[in-house]
Amino acid sequence: MENFYNDGFGWVCKHCERELKTDNSQLRLMTEGEAESKNPPLSNPALAKWLDAARTILTCPRCGITEPLEKV
Repeated sequence: MENFYNDGFGWVCKHCERELKTDNSQLRLMTEGEAESKNPPLSNPALAKWLDAARTILTCPRCGITEPLEKV
């Protein structure tokens, strides 16, 4: 994959992760009380989502980049 990699928890956008690291943003887990909100923030904003129900195309909700998943 050119734009995404699997970190064992999910697919991560390489470009956004690099940007977030250079911005000195610290990715963190939710603190006490945040988990109860209806829209808790993701611990990794560069985490990709599936664009289709067949799970063949990934998209980054942060930058909008998409890439088809190549089946091996």
